[in-house]
Amino acid sequence: MLSCDICGETVTSEPDMKAHLIVHMESEIICPFCKLSGVNYDEMCFHIETAHFEQNTLERNFERINTVQYGTSDNKKDNTLQCGMEVNSSILSGCASNHPKNSAQNLTKDSTLKHEGFYSENLTESRKFLKSREKQSSLTEIKGSVYETTYSPPECPFCGKIEEHSEDMETHVKTKHANLLDIPLEDCDQPLYDCPMCGLICTNYHILQEHVDLHLEENSFQQGMDRVQCSGDLQLAHQLQQEEDRKRRSEGSRQEIEEFQKLQRQYGLDNSGGYKQQQLRNMEIEVNRGRMPPSEFHRRKADMMESLALGFDDGKTKTSGIIEALHRYYQNAATDVRRVWLSSVVDHFHSSLGDKGWGCGYRNFQMLLSSLLQNDAYDDCLKGMSIPCIPKIQSMIEDAWKEGFDPQGASQLNNRLQGTKAWIGACEVYILLTSLRVKCHIVDFHKSTGPLGTHPRLFEWILNYYSSEGEGSPKVVCTSKPPIYLQHQGHSRTVIGIEEKKNRTLCLLIFDPGCPSREMQKLLKQDIEASSLKQLRKSMGNLKHKQYQILAVEGALSLEEKLARRQASQVFTAEKIP
Repeated sequence: MLSCDICGETVTSEPDMKAHLIVHMESEIICPFCKLSGVNYDEMCFHIETAHFEQNTLERNFERINTVQYGTSDNKKDNTLQCGMEVNSSILSGCASNHPKNSAQNLTKDSTLKHEGFYSENLTESRKFLKSREKQSSLTEIKGSVYETTYSPPECPFCGKIEEHSEDMETHVKTKHANLLDIPLEDCDQPLYDCPMCGLICTNYHILQEHVDLHLEENSFQQGMDRVQCSGDLQLAHQLQQEEDRKRRSEGSRQEIEEFQKLQRQYGLDNSGGYKQQQLRNMEIEVNRGRMPPSEFHRRKADMMESLALGFDDGKTKTSGIIEALHRYYQNAATDVRRVWLSSVVDHFHSSLGDKGWGCGYRNFQMLLSSLLQNDAYDDCLKGMSIPCIPKIQSMIEDAWKEGFDPQGASQLNNRLQGTKAWIGACEVYILLTSLRVKCHIVDFHKSTGPLGTHPRLFEWILNYYSSEGEGSPKVVCTSKPPIYLQHQGHSRTVIGIEEKKNRTLCLLIFDPGCPSREMQKLLKQDIEASSLKQLRKSMGNLKHKQYQILAVEGALSLEEKLARRQASQVFTAEKIP
């Protein structure tokens, strides 16, 4: 017996050993995974086990699967297939391809003798395959697993049948095992069922029914989800709408509050103090700006406190003698004037630091009262009075409210004027004069009566008021009529006369509380310039406010008339000029 030094194989004769060595020479051991060569069998096995452990494990699993598939045949067929499988595995494995010893030892002696020819034939094919694989590897230089470099005929996974081509195997599986794959055959006579919802073809009616039930369950679930989503969307939309309404109401409330606060500030009802506080604050500002020395501040403060304590105006904003100066001017000049009517003597009062911006109504009342105090017709009702200061006027109006005059107007001003910068208008002056038993009435010019928003009827009314005395009189008429209180939106003034031009146009003569004393004193000069009268003259084109109210004094009231007017003031309405 001779033994091979390379692989340990034993043969019976020298010719067999030579043939065996030729196989070794022709079949050099090559790694099937990385093409390593030039090593012996043990080194190659160690190389594969260490460097290609994962690939070698896959190969073994493949061999195990083939063994399981072919293990269901009869014993004779099992031996033949197992032998063929092992030989095939020796071809697939680079290591086992050169060791027929390992394969042969797995067989019994009987099967070895019986299949000796089969083994020799496969050994020859193994040599050919290794040669072709070595050539192919050198040409293409492909690196991959053993499954990519080796080809084995496809086998049916259901019956084990082997076909030469994969197309044949696919046809075999589709035709012979269609019932296992649920693939309908075109030429099959069994009935086919189409799914009405997705078009899937089923070979069994029960399978189709289960399949359709799944569709219905899915649709029912989707509809339920849609209802939940719809309900959620409606709830979300409702919440968003509620939030939007809440924000809109909140914004509306905020705007109302801001507008109300703005009106409160505008009309002096914001609790920021009254005449006294504003006077002191503005004098402090003047001192800080260097416009008033501290000594002057303390002197004025003392005078103000004394005036407030007595309730009399300190007269520092008063200008007297203007009516007399105007009479002289119209007598000697004003050649463009045809006739002029002047009110009774009246003093001008302008706003001070304590009432600037809100005291025009109080100052016009002072002007009107100054004229009444110099008129003997009102001595009985105004006996012992002096021109009151603004806080005193506020107190007098509050007393009139307490007597029952104009309860609606009192409620609008919270029944309080003292300590505030609240505006007053024609209605407050009316109830104050009525409480003093001075007869007066209010005329409302509620809309324009001329072109371009003018009020010609207002001018005509004032002309009739002053011209009712001294018909056919000379150029300048000094009437006994008191001045007229003129009110419009945001401001009030005092009408002290009216002039008629030679071209028959009318022009009012007006005292404005906003005009300072230094400007009014220019009218006291002997030679009054025509430009100085510009601040007094107001033509029809200068009075274009939407509405006007005038308060005209008509005489004195008896106690009975006073009580009657107090009762009437509770539903007070002004006379309106159409």
